[in-house]
Amino acid sequence: MLERLLPGYNCGECGRKSCRDFAEHLSSAEDISRCPYMSQERFRGRLEEMREILGKGLSLERIVGVMDGLEAEFSLGPLEGERSCTEDIHPLEHCSLKAGDLIRYRPLGCPVTHFAEVLEFDHGVATVRIVGPLFREKREYRDLGICMVLAFEGRVVRGRIPEVGRTVRFLPEHCMMQKVHSGVVVHSEGSRVRIEAIDLKVW
Repeated sequence: MLERLLPGYNCGECGRKSCRDFAEHLSSAEDISRCPYMSQERFRGRLEEMREILGKGLSLERIVGVMDGLEAEFSLGPLEGERSCTEDIHPLEHCSLKAGDLIRYRPLGCPVTHFAEVLEFDHGVATVRIVGPLFREKREYRDLGICMVLAFEGRVVRGRIPEVGRTVRFLPEHCMMQKVHSGVVVHSEGSRVRIEAIDLKVW
């Protein structure tokens, strides 16, 4: 949100390596003055918008992963009527699933086993909602082993709403390890976002 209002010159005059880095570390309206360009008349409208955002405290909250201590740009919560973000997963072994199936799997790169309910299955990709790392209901489940997580979809509940095409750090609210993930935003509409090219290795 704040990054798009900055000049985008990445000049380093503010003491940060890029405008994005500067935006991520802004904590008050006074901090904006460290950018030598924001005082220019052509950026006056942007300056006022940034002051309003910072004045309301919309970008002051830090979202930090518990496991890795990395900072995320936003926290991703469930869509309306869901209990977790939805995930698109691809089992490494061939299988056939249908909506309503209960599955157990471990995402590639994650040490935690997940239980999920299948919402849709198409061309080897299952869209699921997480129901927990532990499942106590007396229902049968399919054990899929290791799966690749291809996408997350949910809504931004804390932090900045990202722009399409950006690689972002985000924290899925249902993640039991509270680990920061990364990926590329492919859709953003209001607070609803879809993130693909998921990676648990956040640099």
